[in-house]
Amino acid sequence: VGQVGAIIFLTLGVCISLLLIINRPWSEISAFMVNWFGKVKNWLNHILFYEVDEDDKPAPTARRTEPVIIDHGRETTVSEKREPAWVEIDVNPANELDTEFVSVVSKVPTSSKEGKRGDSRSYQKPPLELLSEVCSERSIDKKNIKESIAILEETFANFGISVKVNQVSCGPAVTRYEITPAPGVKVSRIISLTDDLQLNLAAPGIRIEAPIPGKSAVGIEVPNAKILSVGLRSLLSSPVFQRLNTPLAFALGEDISGSPVVAKLTDMPHLLIAGSTGSGKSVCLNCIIMSLLYNTVPDELKLVFIDPKMVELTVYNGIPHLMCPVVTDPKKAAVVLRWMVTEMEKRYRMFAEKGVRDINRYNQVTDEKIPYIVIIIDELADLMMVAPVEVEDSICRLAQMARAAGMHLIVATQRPSVDVVTGVIKANIPSRIAFAVSSQADSRTILDMSGAEKLLGKGDMLFFPVGAVKPYRVQGAYVSDQDIEKTVDFIKQQSYQTEDENQIKELEFSLEQADLEYDDDLFWDAVGVFVESQKASVSLLQRRLRIGYARAARLVDLMEERGIVSPLDANKKREILIDSEQLEKLYENRKLV
Repeated sequence: VGQVGAIIFLTLGVCISLLLIINRPWSEISAFMVNWFGKVKNWLNHILFYEVDEDDKPAPTARRTEPVIIDHGRETTVSEKREPAWVEIDVNPANELDTEFVSVVSKVPTSSKEGKRGDSRSYQKPPLELLSEVCSERSIDKKNIKESIAILEETFANFGISVKVNQVSCGPAVTRYEITPAPGVKVSRIISLTDDLQLNLAAPGIRIEAPIPGKSAVGIEVPNAKILSVGLRSLLSSPVFQRLNTPLAFALGEDISGSPVVAKLTDMPHLLIAGSTGSGKSVCLNCIIMSLLYNTVPDELKLVFIDPKMVELTVYNGIPHLMCPVVTDPKKAAVVLRWMVTEMEKRYRMFAEKGVRDINRYNQVTDEKIPYIVIIIDELADLMMVAPVEVEDSICRLAQMARAAGMHLIVATQRPSVDVVTGVIKANIPSRIAFAVSSQADSRTILDMSGAEKLLGKGDMLFFPVGAVKPYRVQGAYVSDQDIEKTVDFIKQQSYQTEDENQIKELEFSLEQADLEYDDDLFWDAVGVFVESQKASVSLLQRRLRIGYARAARLVDLMEERGIVSPLDANKKREILIDSEQLEKLYENRKLV
């Protein structure tokens, strides 16, 4: 074949040998060779001072840029908001970009410090100086971040996945690395490497958000070595919170990049909070309550607290915002919820008389302002054990209809099982907050998706407001017991008298009557039998109600305790102590119970 043929065969043999040795497809080798020859060409052009045309210049994306680091330090005002810019990793942290929680925050004009409606009279809102400053030393370990970036990219490369870390967001609890996968890489392959990434990073647990809503990137959230506390005072004084023009605004904490997270109950309109013991659920409830107290006067907002645990919310007893003392008896809690349903129906009748559709319009057209009502239930599981049907029915009715009436529910539980957080309750409470839970099943019960089982605890939460595509990871704010006591004492010292005393007395009367409530559903039927026949005997109840002796005797004893029938006299007879009119009036007073 000659010398030329020998060279051709020898070249083919060398190429085939190289393919077998490196075990790479020909497409990758050809791409590498093209890239290598391109670099050699550019180097020669640079050496020879050859002027490259604009069209021949390499694309900016081909240049390796350092990832952006976003830190949770300085707050930016509205005038400082700008488009995201690429910042080199060694730039001073004072120039970092601060993001805003746009999906929850409504940009409205700044409101005045006084009440938005009504006359606050002599009431003064608590000053923010009552809250303690939370001092958290903030520092960025850039060396550690660079090492983590290298570990992430190396781990993916070992499994044949090409990715690039484009941005790093440093939050108070976790650091999120935003990676961009190469074209053709499936997101499911990245998610499948969760355990390998956790092993190589030596992290207690990582969470992958794939993809990040609104971005063509995947977020890998790695816990910080030290979780920083978020103070409630700094959130309430932030411009983001001040711009919310509503008495129902509250602060939750800081998001993944350190921006304040605030929300409005009017947008939710109800909230479900769930998490295991010690995850920060009760602290979150206290932060919401404190936000409402610092933002409203008693004539604007009324609170109803149901606390079967008897330890979390009883500190607020005595403040003028409460419609009644904190309810700790589960039976009384069912009474309160039914009374709230009655109040809701009453408000809708008032709206119909004025020809308006909601509480805001009603307060504009009438001088008799009605306040917002926020009902907070600290432990739903205890109520569902005592009166599951009544509690579920009342919660569902309120959740379905109470928004326009200015009534909002905040329900919390530490047992997020399907028998407590039922499907009917979940369907009617669209906004949820999930703290750390023990299993993926509990996370799905709360959020209808996994993720809460990987939270860190100590205030680490997933906030899933209505209308959001995916939940937001938030580090919850912290408020101490001393700050709560100082705030409550400041409010109590003002001796402020609320305007709607009749409404409060009506609810207190219902709760007093609840002490006399009994579990027998036939109680009022039995009273009607005695009043109608003017005879009181166990055998009469057995015949009329078709019940056994034990139950009939118990009903008679209950009526004696209530003062409806007299005790047995010498002839073993009882006297009926009420007539039909008194029975009707008594039943009307008891219909809420």
